[in-house]
Amino acid sequence: MLTACGAIDYWQSYLFNNTVVLVMSPCSCCLCHNKQYLSFRYSLTLIDSLDTLAVMGELKEFAAAIKRVAQDVTVSNDVVVSVFETNIRVLGGLLSAHVLASLFRSMGNIYLSSYNDEMLTLAEDIAKRLLPAFNTATGLPYPRVNLKYGVNRTRPDGSLQSDTCTACAGSNLMEFAALSRLTGNPVYEQTARKAMNAIWQNRNKVSNLVGNVINVDSGRWVRQDAGVGAGIDSYYEYCLKSYVLLGDVTYWDRFQKHYDGIMRYVRHGAALVDVYLGNPQQRAKNFMDALLAFWPGLQVLKGDLEPAVSTHHMLFHVMKQHKFIPEAFTVDFRVHWAQHPLRPEFIESTYFLYQATQDPHYRRVGEEIIHSLQKYARVPCGFAAVQDVRTFTHEDR
Repeated sequence: MLTACGAIDYWQSYLFNNTVVLVMSPCSCCLCHNKQYLSFRYSLTLIDSLDTLAVMGELKEFAAAIKRVAQDVTVSNDVVVSVFETNIRVLGGLLSAHVLASLFRSMGNIYLSSYNDEMLTLAEDIAKRLLPAFNTATGLPYPRVNLKYGVNRTRPDGSLQSDTCTACAGSNLMEFAALSRLTGNPVYEQTARKAMNAIWQNRNKVSNLVGNVINVDSGRWVRQDAGVGAGIDSYYEYCLKSYVLLGDVTYWDRFQKHYDGIMRYVRHGAALVDVYLGNPQQRAKNFMDALLAFWPGLQVLKGDLEPAVSTHHMLFHVMKQHKFIPEAFTVDFRVHWAQHPLRPEFIESTYFLYQATQDPHYRRVGEEIIHSLQKYARVPCGFAAVQDVRTFTHEDR
């Protein structure tokens, strides 16, 4: 109930204060010119929230938001965007909204009776504008693309964009494949599969691990730290979930080989610490980052509960010590990077573990997470990122 109330409060504040629909600053309750969001010039928050409204049963709000997106959102602007963020948040948000709207329409819901596949049309429009980023020798995408003019390899500082993170290059298949299946156009799925293939082909053939940053022209690893956290995380997630979504055993086989390497070299007890790609017996870092909190949930999905429970227990210990999981923490659980940008990965893993075990412990963990959010992140117009978990100061985003 607390989560639902908080989400609706934020949503209502967002709509009440926002007529142009850009981004809501939760502390100041104003539209701030945050370049990270203004670079999109379309309704990132609105699109990213559509499926949440439907899942929460707010179908009247969901239908109204869909109409607003259809009327107000354009994606033909002269702006440079992240291929990764645009795919997972915008394309993914539009596709999930389309599937849900179609479902409720088929069930005779009065609010969605006039839905005419507008979200799917917009999704294909944005995907077509992302495709030029994949026009490389390897099929790996450039990290950024101009929605109107395509790829400009020259950055503002004069350097060339030629490198991308593994997660950025390898986290497109679910959205692109779904779009291909929904539209009948195979080009999107083929494009994403080619990028996934390039990462797989360039893995370390001994350990079956992948590095953190890869060159899109040559396929060579630019950063050879290998783990399951920031820069790599969702590539592994997309390997397993692409198998779940598409039923293609290729991705199960790949994930299993990656998984064996991770459990052999990266896992140290409950901890998951980066190693060097060419020498996986040697640690590359002495800290872990918060993004690895997705891993126990992925292990549950795979069916490997014991290590999932162990790593989740470790993460819960970190959370209890600091009220949130810091952006990075040492192997003895001290703060390494103090921010907490309200990441959802630990919540997702907690949910997966509860569903798999029905152990009430995980419900209590969820309650503690909500309590921390309400006590330390709740601000006048929603929830704010925590700038420092040691002082609980906020960022206005």
